[in-house]
Amino acid sequence: MTWSSKPDTIQMSAPYWLNPLHPDDFPDVSCALREPDGLLAVGGDLSEARLLAAYRHGIFPWYSEEQPILWWSPDPRSVLFPRDLHISRSLRKTLRKDMFQVTLDHSFAEVITACSQPRKDGRGTWITDEMREAYLRLHSAGYAHSVECWQGSRLVGGLYGVALGKVFFGESMFSRTSDASKTAFVYLVRQLQRWGFGLIDCQVQSSHLDSLGAGLIPRSRFAGLLDHFCPQPSRVGKWTLEQDLVEHIRSSGGHAVTA
Repeated sequence: MTWSSKPDTIQMSAPYWLNPLHPDDFPDVSCALREPDGLLAVGGDLSEARLLAAYRHGIFPWYSEEQPILWWSPDPRSVLFPRDLHISRSLRKTLRKDMFQVTLDHSFAEVITACSQPRKDGRGTWITDEMREAYLRLHSAGYAHSVECWQGSRLVGGLYGVALGKVFFGESMFSRTSDASKTAFVYLVRQLQRWGFGLIDCQVQSSHLDSLGAGLIPRSRFAGLLDHFCPQPSRVGKWTLEQDLVEHIRSSGGHAVTA
């Protein structure tokens, strides 16, 4: 085998084998397979540099314990523009009832552990120990963030993801009681909206996220949005919900803050 002109891949059809010596290089996402949809590359590692380079180009890792690391960029892409957040009438009632307390970056390890637990639909188990440790490192570096939804001292829902520039790349969410993960998501979206974030990556389509306003866009458009929003100043470090925003969400049922 010979190396391609780009130092990160071997000259072959997708999926490409990543060069372990160049963690910041990936093949162009247009080279991803159609079946399985979005499979682009194999191998490499889950270092901070490689993960951040992957997200910057719309690529994410997704693999099982017995597999090598697999890197994906599906087409079309599920995204949510913060302005398009949809809050159902029943969810607005939940928000107004103040049934939950929501925090940011309070219990990242607990959230990712909860997301990794097997679920009734079989999803969630793809978060291997290796993945968990990698995102804990990203959290310590200030790039990975969690949203926690509490009832008293009990964590009942939440989500985590990675932020670059003005893009939040959602990774996984969990819920132990009705509306918990949706409540966490509403608080996150409204805070990101206030901070000027332009895009939330939902990766692949799901009815849960569709009900909150997510939709599909072509991968080429997604890449263009990343080129626009990712170079903008990043909010690196621990995140905290702004108290006046919390009060507004509770009183309004999650309506966007108007200027």
